[in-house]
Amino acid sequence: MARKYFGTDGVRGRANATLTADLALRVGMAAGLVFRRGEHRHRVVIGKDTRLSGYMLENAMVAGFTSVGMDVLLLGPMPTPAVGMLTRSMRADLGVMISASHNPFDDNGIKLFGPDGFKLSDAIEQEIEELIDQELSKKLAKPAEIGRARRLEGVHARYIEYAKRTLPRNQSFDGLRVVVDCANGAAYRVAPEALWELGADVVAIGTEPDGLNINRDVGSTSPAALAAKVHEVRADIGIALDGDADRVIIVDERGHVVDGDQIMAVVAESFKEDGRLSRDGIVATVMSNLGLERHLRDVGLTLARTAVGDRYVLERMRSDGYNVGGEQSGHIILSDYSTTGDGLLAALQVLAVVARRNRPVSEVCHRFDPLPQVLKNVRYRSGRPLEDAGVITAIAGAELRLANHGRLLIRPSGTEPVIRVMGEGDDRDLVEAVVDEVIDALQRVAA
Repeated sequence: MARKYFGTDGVRGRANATLTADLALRVGMAAGLVFRRGEHRHRVVIGKDTRLSGYMLENAMVAGFTSVGMDVLLLGPMPTPAVGMLTRSMRADLGVMISASHNPFDDNGIKLFGPDGFKLSDAIEQEIEELIDQELSKKLAKPAEIGRARRLEGVHARYIEYAKRTLPRNQSFDGLRVVVDCANGAAYRVAPEALWELGADVVAIGTEPDGLNINRDVGSTSPAALAAKVHEVRADIGIALDGDADRVIIVDERGHVVDGDQIMAVVAESFKEDGRLSRDGIVATVMSNLGLERHLRDVGLTLARTAVGDRYVLERMRSDGYNVGGEQSGHIILSDYSTTGDGLLAALQVLAVVARRNRPVSEVCHRFDPLPQVLKNVRYRSGRPLEDAGVITAIAGAELRLANHGRLLIRPSGTEPVIRVMGEGDDRDLVEAVVDEVIDALQRVAA
């Protein structure tokens, strides 16, 4: 069944256009009703990033939850993984993160967590969605049972201590100069403080949110500012988080970007050496570079691939018992510690390896040479171009030409009428040629 409100990562839209205070109110009411189970006093924790619209949506959700009898604990600006952790730690019935992650400030979103700290299943989101448009006035709490709301103090310190405890007790980053870019987002307080408490010489950028500048020319999707600052202050490493701090990108001392594939390789090998890897492999999406898969095979590890999206990575990790997974974009999930991607925790693990080996980041974090990747898109008007006989023949021919020297990935976008064609292999010219063959076939059908 097509869903009206929930997408691949909660409810998301343009603030005050598709995502309004009224919708946030109704999401709060509907979610509260679904999770109002039993006679105990129910509670929900709400965190947010630094978008201007967060004030509006937070207050609307407070009204929604309290109207159905749930008490609300307000966390203020906090990383998405911190909300998952605190939902579980504080025995809340529900957790909410108000954020649109790496999107511009004028977008926003609502992510929901269950009492176990994990994002909700499709089935539960469907339950909530079915309630949103219903008449809910008869399901409201009685006047004496309306919920209360209060803002919590000290939660930043609680998350910082939790993050530090993922490292060995005597771990220190003394002697490391670290530039951290917080994207003017949710981690602008906790990330610099955690690194400083661990002994690093910290230079922080992207820590002056004004409600409008989240992700603007900073953060994991715009690493140029971080690379420039690393070069300027002669830092050992740069760490870039996104707006809600559930992803991370590293910059080495030379200003070169280290993506999620390299980070996963570093963490997986470290965990294997320490006997912490729950299985002899990790989970990543179909977009991760073939170079990662080959490198892992060379060190005795496997790569299980999923569809694009951190929720699919986590589902595979939980079902098959993996404890390391993620995406090339920097969502790194370490399930021994977190219920979702956590940029700060992943960065701490990388820093621990750098400190232990006492080698430059450019050496520690360059685990393999990525194979050339070519990605092109074709927009179509209607129909199903991938079912066309000519397209099918072109794809089969392209796959045959790549054979054991690369791979071809073709997938329709989930949000727009676009087909994405990605090829990678040892020979860039060959990869570009086979991708162009498929693109030409698709364009003939799409025209």
